[in-house]
Amino acid sequence: MAKARGGKARAKAGRPWIKWLIFGPLIIVLLIQLYFFLMICWWTVFNPSSTSMMRTQMSSLQETNSKARLRHQWVPYERISNNLKRAVIASEDANFNEHDGVDWAALQKAYEKNTRRHKVVGGGSTITQQLAKNLFLSGSRSYVRKAQEMVIAFMLETVMSKERILEIYLNVVEFGRGVFGAEAAARYYFKTSAAGLGTAQAARLAVMLPNPRYYDRHRDTRYLGRRTSTILIRMNSADLP
Repeated sequence: MAKARGGKARAKAGRPWIKWLIFGPLIIVLLIQLYFFLMICWWTVFNPSSTSMMRTQMSSLQETNSKARLRHQWVPYERISNNLKRAVIASEDANFNEHDGVDWAALQKAYEKNTRRHKVVGGGSTITQQLAKNLFLSGSRSYVRKAQEMVIAFMLETVMSKERILEIYLNVVEFGRGVFGAEAAARYYFKTSAAGLGTAQAARLAVMLPNPRYYDRHRDTRYLGRRTSTILIRMNSADLP
């Protein structure tokens, strides 16, 4: 009997890999989340110099041109036109000031749409979720990535003010091939500054956000014109943080 118990004890002691197999992936996931949280805390005070989306775009551009550079210039919140702030909220996230990072009604609609199409065609993302994706994630569409996006969005909303979230978003979001942030977009498309954007210009930039590289190449589509007119009307009711 004693020998049997001793054999079982040695067998258990000889299989530590089972614990690592179970707990190892969990520890890795938790460390990744800690990294995300610490970076978000850092960015409450300091401005991000680049994002995951920027680095991906830079790599793509340099595949064909080793000297390619991104168009990007950080400007503080007060130097971004209120027209653009209102246009982006009206176009991308009408409930930006009310939700906690996730708009559950929009997510439900996106889920129903994806179910009908039998693939992920829309995410129902808020501005906060889009910022989470831009800062840390890829542009791929999957429910795993969406779950991580939501976790980061909650972190952002916990640590940052709405104003800071919108400030970072407007400074890092992609507006065209290699064009990131409000200042670069204003100069690239309209030869003006982010502070000088008029209502129609701001509405046009906001409408481009869901597919900026496409609309960079196709700037006169009927959809852009119709959608811009709609956002111009909605801008008046968009509340700023």
